[in-house]
Amino acid sequence: MQDLLSKKIGVLMGGPSSEREVSLKSGSAVASALKRKGFAVSEIDVGPDLVDRLKDIDVAFVVLHGKPGEDGVVQGLLEFMGIPYTGPRVLGAALGMNKLITKKVLEFHGLKVPPFKVVRKFEYTLPREDNLNGIDFPVVVKPVDEGSTIGVSIVKSYEEFEKALELAFSYSREVLVEKFIEGRELTVGVVNDKALPVIEIKPKKGFYDYESKYTKGLTEYLVPAPIDDRVAKTAQDWALIAHRALYQRGVSRTDFRMDEEGNLYILEVNSIPGMTETSLLPKAAKVAGLDFDDLVVEILKSAFM
Repeated sequence: MQDLLSKKIGVLMGGPSSEREVSLKSGSAVASALKRKGFAVSEIDVGPDLVDRLKDIDVAFVVLHGKPGEDGVVQGLLEFMGIPYTGPRVLGAALGMNKLITKKVLEFHGLKVPPFKVVRKFEYTLPREDNLNGIDFPVVVKPVDEGSTIGVSIVKSYEEFEKALELAFSYSREVLVEKFIEGRELTVGVVNDKALPVIEIKPKKGFYDYESKYTKGLTEYLVPAPIDDRVAKTAQDWALIAHRALYQRGVSRTDFRMDEEGNLYILEVNSIPGMTETSLLPKAAKVAGLDFDDLVVEILKSAFM
């Protein structure tokens, strides 16, 4: 800890992604926590001058959501410049950002994901990518490589489907169409290779969309989730497997749906979870005995893992 206090920490936030505003809020909260802990902190809004600004720091605390900060691009630059940084390395970032590759890796390791198919602008499908065998509504239509439910639609008819595809294609050249799993929404964070308590997410308007995620009071969070202990343990085990299988580092958060029979399905894995006042990882960490400032320091330590 004493060695870290002698280093200048650059908190990378903002950037040009569709999740810019959330990233700025997360980054500001992280920077404030580091300052309270006695660190010398520089807040860096990622832009064209990034290389010059990185020259003045010793360690990068990456709080970038979306592209190009969460998909391996910024991580590659940091590797090239020899600057230690938090979160996944290049491969882990690229894997975690791509929901299609995530699903393929998780299925290989025996974890359940909702049945899905892939729709590409290039109009080809690889073997085993068309698991839906047609479209059985309702389905979820989402860009392959966006976060914060941006570009996501729950589709209940053919009339809605084309419009949902058009929206998703405005964010990505590949779109996932996956079976909508009726049930409850759960999430499990991992901090330094340990799974946190399970959280149940209960949005007041039904769909946990961008507004529900980032507007205080629109979603109820139950932690630990009021679910069967065996299901909770399975969710934690799966989150840790996903964390390791996708080469995550320091922290990650795995999102689930649980159907009425208690079956779990992984929706996605978040490589750089949000750190705002409504964010999920800090809520679970607090229940596990780790307050926000200490959580930030634990994440900082991962830069040297």
